Amino acid sequence: QVQLVESGGGSVQAGGSLKLSCAVSGYTLSRNCMGWFRQAPGKEREGVAVIYSDTIYYPKYADSVKGRFTISQNSVKRTVYLQMNSLMLEDTATYYCAAKVGPCAGGGDWRAPTSYKYWGQGTQVTVSS
Repeated sequence: QVQLVESGGGSVQAGGSLKLSCAVSGYTLSRNCMGWFRQAPGKEREGVAVIYSDTIYYPKYADSVKGRFTISQNSVKRTVYLQMNSLMLEDTATYYCAAKVGPCAGGGDWRAPTSYKYWGQGTQVTVSS
C-alpha cells in the first residue's frame, strides 16, 4: 500500500523559509515521478515542482517559485523534500506531495494533478506580513 505523508508546514513571516518533507512508503522513488502541489482557498490545485531521478531534464518548477524553491529526494530515506525560501504571501496554501508511476508527463503536463496516482494528506503553509 502506497502512503505519502507530508510534514514541515507551519506559519512563517514573508521572506522566511520552510522545508517540507514527504515520507514515502510502499513505493520506490527511482524511475517514478514525484511532485509537490499546492492549493489555496478558492483556487485550483497547481503543480509547484517535480523531480524524476533518471534524467537530466529534471527537476522542473512553476515560474512562480523558480529561484526560491528547491525539490530534492533521498531514495534511501524514501523522502522527497521541498525547500522554500523567500516565502511570499501568495505562497500560502496547503501543500501536497504526489506520486506518478513512471516518468513525469512531458512539457507542461507535469503540472496537471490528474497525472498523479498517489497523494498525501497535505500540510498547511501560512505566510504572513
